Amino acid sequence: MADVLRNLQPNLVFHYFEEISQIPRGSGNEKAISDYLVDFAKKHNLEVIQDNALNVIIKKPGTTGYENAPTVIIQGHMDMVCEKNKDTRHDFENDPIHLRIDGDYIYATGTTLGADNGIAMAYGLALIASNDIPHPPLEVLMTVEEETGMGGAMALDGKNINGKMLINIDSEEEGKLLVSCAGGVRTTHKVKAYFVNAIKNNAYTISIRGLKGGHSGMEIDKGRGNANKIMGRILDDLNSTIDFELASVNGGSKMNAIPRECDAIVLVNSNDVEKLESKIKEWDSILKNELRSSDAGVNVFVTKVENKIEKVFDKDTKNKVIASLVLIPNGIQTMSMAIEGLVESSTNLGVVETTADEVLFQSAVRSSVRSLKYNILNQAKKVAEVLGAELVADSDYPEWQYDPDSKLRQLFMDVYKNMFGKDAEIVAIHAGVECGLFKEKLGEDVDMISFGPNLYDVHTPDEHISISSVNRMWDYLLAVLKEIK
Repeated sequence: MADVLRNLQPNLVFHYFEEISQIPRGSGNEKAISDYLVDFAKKHNLEVIQDNALNVIIKKPGTTGYENAPTVIIQGHMDMVCEKNKDTRHDFENDPIHLRIDGDYIYATGTTLGADNGIAMAYGLALIASNDIPHPPLEVLMTVEEETGMGGAMALDGKNINGKMLINIDSEEEGKLLVSCAGGVRTTHKVKAYFVNAIKNNAYTISIRGLKGGHSGMEIDKGRGNANKIMGRILDDLNSTIDFELASVNGGSKMNAIPRECDAIVLVNSNDVEKLESKIKEWDSILKNELRSSDAGVNVFVTKVENKIEKVFDKDTKNKVIASLVLIPNGIQTMSMAIEGLVESSTNLGVVETTADEVLFQSAVRSSVRSLKYNILNQAKKVAEVLGAELVADSDYPEWQYDPDSKLRQLFMDVYKNMFGKDAEIVAIHAGVECGLFKEKLGEDVDMISFGPNLYDVHTPDEHISISSVNRMWDYLLAVLKEIK
């Protein structure tokens, strides 16, 4: 281990954060980190459960004086979003995350950091390893595949959990206590791809770069450009002005991340090359104007494809692909009238992928109102019907509704006021955390809250976490646990 974080406080927390950063743990690749947690529990002679989904539950008795206190669940997820810059050489299946410190922040090098949600694991492991922290009985619950549809939480057997107080450590702003979140569903719009021999012999890649992207729930209100939707506008415009063939469209890498990049390979006749280049320059100017506040670095350009492109979409496939890019719902759909500034419903066209026989359009739909979530899903189904495409929906998870009588929330508020001399902010977010599912799995009487230290630019290669905030929120967590007797 590189030991980059060895001098940081709290020492145990950062020690384990660096240790787990050495273990690849992208969604669907959690076996190694799950086994690590099991071995960790066994080394500390604690009861541990690893279920078939690879979720891990570690049970630690209360310390002296807390033996009969109510059991508290400390919860987070193992998996991380694996995003990297185009010029970064990194294999998320095998390579460790390369950490670096910049002032008060920890970054990775050209990749996502994994503080979402590695910091929850680090807090949990530090609690387990400590022998001088007063606390009630603990159940440290770490789930898998949270980032790709909450598969771990869906698979959880509630009978393995005894606690009725749950502290989720998957929030990203210090001083904000999360008490409600959106539910969601994932959709895949499938266009059957039929290919024909290419006739035109000048192949170019249209590329969109320089967008900020971000979390498709937390940053959906920032007005940031969606590379896939932008490509749809460009191709639709080209379709009315230039005779071109379309070989492929590929954009984004995670449906819950606003896509930062998209590429489309087009073929034109020699006499249309200059017109193509001119059109793309025009779009570069349009987008720089439209996105000057949210994505000032946006760049659209064409590059010559040196390899011969032999197959292209037939005309019908080409038109369906372009129409899908234009018509699939995207962005904010409704704003909450009850909570000022809260996005109520949205959808994000996160991934477009050309395969050997299909073009796939993957979206993440979110809403804090169940009926509105299904209304967006119905819109997506209608678009697919009109275009002769197939719409598949999966990973449907419930919203977490506000509990006006939460004793855990009041405790968190009281301790925060005592420690920091000001009130914590109670918030709801337009993003999915697993608490909605835990209500179903653990019973309606489970009392839940979500908090965490300051994280920035999650789900992007610019993700970073505040060192001082990790320290403050660790002390805050310990102070809360000390009060639960």
